[in-house]
Formats: sequence, structure tokens, C-alpha cells
Amino acid sequence: MKIGLYLGGGGPSPQVLIDQVRSAARRGLDSAFISQLTSWDALTVGALAAAAVPGIELGTAVVQTYPRHPLALAGQALTVQAVATSGFTLGIGPSHPQFIEGQFGYRYDRPARHIREYLSALLPLLRGEAVDVHGETVTAVGRLDVPAATPPSVLLSALGPVMLQIAGELTDGAVTVWPGPQTVGDHIVPAITRAAAAAGRPAPRVVSGVIVCVAADPDRARAEVAAQVGFASDLPAYRAILDRQGLAGVHETVVAGTAEVVERALRRYADAGATELIVSLIGAPQEQVRTLDVVAALRSAG
Repeated sequence: MKIGLYLGGGGPSPQVLIDQVRSAARRGLDSAFISQLTSWDALTVGALAAAAVPGIELGTAVVQTYPRHPLALAGQALTVQAVATSGFTLGIGPSHPQFIEGQFGYRYDRPARHIREYLSALLPLLRGEAVDVHGETVTAVGRLDVPAATPPSVLLSALGPVMLQIAGELTDGAVTVWPGPQTVGDHIVPAITRAAAAAGRPAPRVVSGVIVCVAADPDRARAEVAAQVGFASDLPAYRAILDRQGLAGVHETVVAGTAEVVERALRRYADAGATELIVSLIGAPQEQVRTLDVVAALRSAG
């Protein structure tokens, strides 16, 4: 199982994010995935990091589709791919109505249909092909003038049955957040694998995001997550996956404890069929350093 670092996309400067990518590469991690929030642009940071830190795969987890037209996103993604000598993965997702409607002012209308239409334009554009898509939610006409375009790997943010079906049928796999190992093994992996097989596609990537902290006080670590991102527990897609697991909030998915506890918990994701982990670090600076060391040692052990 590959292991990478998940970066929240915020911070005082893009250079801080690039330094975190460099730290992950120095410790032998496979990848660094950058989130697209309301701070630094994930794709721009990815391109800068790819140029500054060769030898580590870069990715997004995830870029919202509604605010970025497929022609625009394809051009950005191919730009990153062109400078990312160790590979680039484009993780996309429809996000949530609270953000798409509340912040951007777009209608969060029929997200599954939107994603199908979006991918029907995006994927050919990434291959250097012309598109002529006139859907209910997406219109895209034209092509990109990018010589010898090499398409990046594309992942879809997917948790529910419909999105997992689309991910397996059309993309290289899924990137997830909040499912624990049992849910990855019982729900995520079987659903996307069936969809990929039915579509005649290779076995899909299953990239599991997990918040990790090697800490003497695991409850404090979970309380930190509850305070920072507890609101995510009320987003419909996340609420559904939490309910499936019988969990009250996203803080209950945090992997925290001694180094041994953390290592055992992370190995369970591999046993469940996750092909890759991307770990998000929390806690005091010294705890994050210690956590990164433990994660790197686990990666080295294979």
C-alpha cells in the first residue's frame, strides 16, 4: 500500500506547503495530495511543488467541479502533469451544496448527472481530444492546444453507491474521507471494483484519507478535529457515511494513540483493500513530526 501526505491547502504561504511536500519526499512517502479550499490554489501549488520537489507524486483531493469549467480544469491539470516528472493525480468532486450554492452561487443540481456530464468532457480533453458536450448541467465545446498531452490519473471523490458506480465506470478510482477500514472493505472496495469490472476497466485505485496523530492523549486529538472540522459531520454525504458506521461525528474516525496503535490501525486499511493512504497530521508540532516519522517507517516496512 502506498502512503502519502494530505495537505489542507491553507497556511501562511504556498512555500510552506511546498516545504511540507519536500518533508514528505525526504521521508520516502509516495505522494502529497493538496486540498482545494478557500485559500491557495491546489493546482498552482501542485505545479510549483512538482518543479521544486522531484521524486514524489502530486495530487489534488479534491478540486470542486462546479466552479471550474472542464476546459479550464483540463488546461490546468495538463500544465501540472507536464512538470510533474513523478506523476500527477487529479482528484475531483462535486463538493457540497452548502459551498457550491452558499459560496459560489451555483445550483447544486443533480450532482451525479453533473459529474457524468463533467467527466464526459474532462476525460477526452485530458487526452487531447475535441469535445462537443451539451448536457443538462455542462456545456463544453472545443479542445486544448497542448502538444503530446499525457493525461493524469483521475480520481473521483466518492462515498455513496451512485458516485462509486461512476468512479469505477469512468475514472481510475475513488478518493475517500471519513470511512474507517471496515467500511472501506465492506462498502467502498466492493462497490467500485464491481463497477470497474463491469465497465472493462482495470482494478481501481482506492485512496483513503485519514487523520492521524501519535499522541499520549487521543481524546484531545479528537477534540481538536471536532473543533476544527466538526461541521463536516452535518454535510449530507458525510452524514450518510458516518451513519453507515454508527458514528456521531467525523472526530470519531481519527486514528490516534501510541505509535503501535497508529501503525496497527493504518495497516487495517491495507487489509481492507485500500491501495493508498493519504494521512493528514494534527496535534502539536512535535506530535506531527513524530506522526510523520511513524508513517514513514510504516511505508518503508511495506
